[in-house]
This record gives sequence, C-alpha cells and structure tokens, in this order.
Amino acid sequence: MTTSSIDAQTKAQAETTNQLPKVYFFKEISSENLVKIYEALGRKAEGKVAVKLSTGEPGNNNYLNPNLIKDLVQKINGTIIECNTAYGGGRANTEAHLEAAADHGFTAIAPVDIMDAEGEVALPVNGGKHLKEDYVGKNFLNYDFTVVLSHFKGHPMAGFGGALKNISIGIASSTGKAWIHSAGKTKSQADVWNDLPHQDIFQESMAEASKAIIDHVGDKILYISVANNLSVDCDCVATPEDPKMGDIGILASLDPVALDRACIDLVRASEDHGKIHLIERIDSRNGMHNLEYAEQLGIGSQKYELVKLD
Repeated sequence: MTTSSIDAQTKAQAETTNQLPKVYFFKEISSENLVKIYEALGRKAEGKVAVKLSTGEPGNNNYLNPNLIKDLVQKINGTIIECNTAYGGGRANTEAHLEAAADHGFTAIAPVDIMDAEGEVALPVNGGKHLKEDYVGKNFLNYDFTVVLSHFKGHPMAGFGGALKNISIGIASSTGKAWIHSAGKTKSQADVWNDLPHQDIFQESMAEASKAIIDHVGDKILYISVANNLSVDCDCVATPEDPKMGDIGILASLDPVALDRACIDLVRASEDHGKIHLIERIDSRNGMHNLEYAEQLGIGSQKYELVKLD
C-alpha cells in the first residue's frame, strides 16, 4: 500500500470515528459528576422537563438514591415521571405508587407525576413488525423535554435495564406495559403473563416502543445511566439478588443504543469476577437482540466513541 493510500485510509477512519455517537463516562459516581456529564452532552433541557426514572418497588433499595440525583433534577427544574406497573406489587395503582415514591425520598426532591393516573394515549410505531401503536401515560404529552435517568442493572425478563427499557416499558401505561410484553396481542394485565411471546419478539417489541417515544420527542431528549448496585434483578423486583460486582460509573449520550451498549461493554470488560452473574443474565435473555433490532429500526448505533471525563 502506498503512503498516499495509507493517508487516505487513515483520514477515512478518522472521519468515521468523528461521526460515531459519543458516550461520556465518569468512573466516580457523585452528584457533581452527574451534573457535569449532563453539561458535557451540550443539549440543554428546557421548557417543562420530565425526568424518567424508576421509583423502585417497595422492598428494593437498589434504585437511584435521591440524594445522588437531587442536584441534577433541581438544576433542570425537572418533574419525576413514572407509570403504574402491570404485574401487581406495590406500585400497581397511583396512590400506592406515590406512597412508594415518597417512602424512597423522591417526592422530597421534586414533583412526581404518575402519568397514567388519568389514562393513556397512543403513539404511532412507524415500521414495526409487532406494534402499530405504543400506549403511554396521558401526561407524557405535557412535557417539552425528557431526561432519561436510568439505573443500569440486570432484569429478570429483558436481561438488562437501561435507557431503552426506561423509555419503552417505563413510559408505557400499565396496560401499555402488557401490550409491549405481549407483542401487541393484549392489554389485559390478567392475560398477558399466561401467553408470553418468544423472547426475541419481546425484545423487538420493546425496541419498537422505544422508537415510538423517540419519534415523538425528536431531539428534545437525552440519556444518562448510572451503573451502580449492579444486581441481576431490576428495581421492579421487591426482593432482588444482591449485587455481585462493583459499581462502574456514570455514562451519558444522545444515543440510547450507544449508551446501553457502552454500559454492557464496560461490564464485559471489567476485571471484577462478579460480572459473570450479570453477563449470564443478559445473555440468557438474549438482551443484545434489543440493541440489534433497535439499530435496525434506526434509533441508534452500537458503535460509539467512549469519552472519559475523569
């Protein structure tokens, strides 16, 4: 290969790298770094700002600590948004859900809006194989900007919970959650668990619901994930398995697929032997298919540039 062709190839590779979505990373988890990583994204949360996070099932203590996120949430004057669950438990109705949010300290730092308290609305799913619409909490339409603040961890059904799950299952109404889990077959919370689709179809349905949210909000959204308390179980589990590996850090991106992939890549690259439990959970549920299909739908990239800020 000639020198000129080597130079051309190097330039082309550099240009490709520059086009990759950036995922910012702080190893140290702190309130200050949470604010800094938000600022590094360069996209200001303006207007009426929704902060989508999990308020945590009663009995579960792995959810994001309100003292950790308080500075960021108040800096952007955010309202914490959630929807009721589809599996029963301690957050299946609005009254119980608000009580859980208060018990876990969220109502002390910001207003909390259970968005499907007064019903749901349908958002179209363009180009989906399984869903034609995504049913979300009615109040979601009231917000101008969404900050997706996720606790990255494992999940009993999805394999892992990150940004994509937070906007798909998380923003779905209680019956909308059943709709996604059944791949558009039923909104009945009584029937959904009796005839679940193939795991890959469930992963694809979550990705399609994510696309509905992203198409609706456009660029009025950003994604931050805190990879700590890395249990194989979700914050929706009342008695989760204890974390077997240490915390990883804070990651953020304007691309939810890149962000979720970066979190998983850092788990796999960790020298912590406890990672085997989380990796097994992700792979046994074919969690990577969610990212593969989301990429096919055009809502993000599994290739990214990791920008370390520590």
